[in-house]
Amino acid sequence: MTMSDPLGDMLTRIRNGQSARKNVVSSPASKLRSNVLEVLKREGYIRGFTTAPVENVANAHNLAIELKYYEGEPVIRQIKRVSKPGRRVYAKIADLPRVYNGLGIAILSTPRGVMSDNEARVANVGGEVLCHVF
Repeated sequence: MTMSDPLGDMLTRIRNGQSARKNVVSSPASKLRSNVLEVLKREGYIRGFTTAPVENVANAHNLAIELKYYEGEPVIRQIKRVSKPGRRVYAKIADLPRVYNGLGIAILSTPRGVMSDNEARVANVGGEVLCHVF
């Protein structure tokens, strides 16, 4: 069975893993997921992630996402999908959202790759708003 929203699935796995106080969660790998995780790592919301092949399945890989906690509390307080398969949300450079007045980030898919809203402002590009993280 195919998945209609793979990125939403990964965000839900992160959300569920942090509520269960897991150190590592697993998710199927894709380029978009890896790029989003790279932005989360750069911004300090996760410790890191690694890619490993799935046993007994050809050309399939999993991402092992290392979650981050500070004084026993998850660093990611809220992670929410914005652009969904049924409703795509795009933002011009002037309309880029500020999450909690700049305390959080919005992750965008731009023509120059996946980046945070601050990086998009510096690069002067808009794009599809994938999710908000606080």
